Amino acid sequence: MNRTIVVKLGGSVGSDDTLPVDVAQLRGLGARVVLVHGGGPLITEWLARLGKETHFVDGLRYTDGETLDIVRMVLAGLVNGDVVARLATAGARAVGLSGSDDRMLLAQIRDARYGLVGEVEAVNPAPIQCALGAGYVAVVAPLAVTSDGTFLNVNADTAAAEIAVALGADTFISLTDVDGVSAGDGKGPMRRMSPTMARELIGAGVIHGGMIPKVEACARALAVARAAYIVDGRAPHVVIDALRAADGVGTVVSTDSRE
Repeated sequence: MNRTIVVKLGGSVGSDDTLPVDVAQLRGLGARVVLVHGGGPLITEWLARLGKETHFVDGLRYTDGETLDIVRMVLAGLVNGDVVARLATAGARAVGLSGSDDRMLLAQIRDARYGLVGEVEAVNPAPIQCALGAGYVAVVAPLAVTSDGTFLNVNADTAAAEIAVALGADTFISLTDVDGVSAGDGKGPMRRMSPTMARELIGAGVIHGGMIPKVEACARALAVARAAYIVDGRAPHVVIDALRAADGVGTVVSTDSRE
């Protein structure tokens, strides 16, 4: 299996899923695997422990300096380390990276209303390529830096998509806590969707909230990937099932989806 696979691991996905086993299997088959993780729920938990209220603007966490310190500690420390350790237990050699390593994720302030939240301007894939070339799974914490070295909080879905494009990834998979994207008709998730359909559903308000950046990330990844998937990360071996194009697994986003 000579392919590069980028997986966005949602912060709400639990610690008892089969992702480490799936990744170990893929590595054994020769795939190059990159995991980009979130950590929103744990960030909120630690802010609460410190007596700091979480505040959102347009669905984005308002990030002041104190909040950014917590974001950095949780993402690059707790979450990244846990993911790497779980992969190692499953037999997959893994190394943790941060978007600040060698300016992997270079960003600028997105909008002053959001505080220290960044918009990715450029991706330096060299640290990830070094890890992959040495046979490791690369686990990336979605932190970014500005040209003057200031840290910024960036959306993990967006970071994962930009990394996928920079690597020329063959496949992009977004793990979340629902079974794909709902069309809002009560018939369950759509199994196939094109970027055009996605834009129409976002415009109509059918796709909303946290699903918007996931869908937009899939559409962005299609600049290089053959297909992108939004799947329920809690389902056993869902990553393997998605790659096998198993029926009834999440939502496939591809340029030739006409349903």
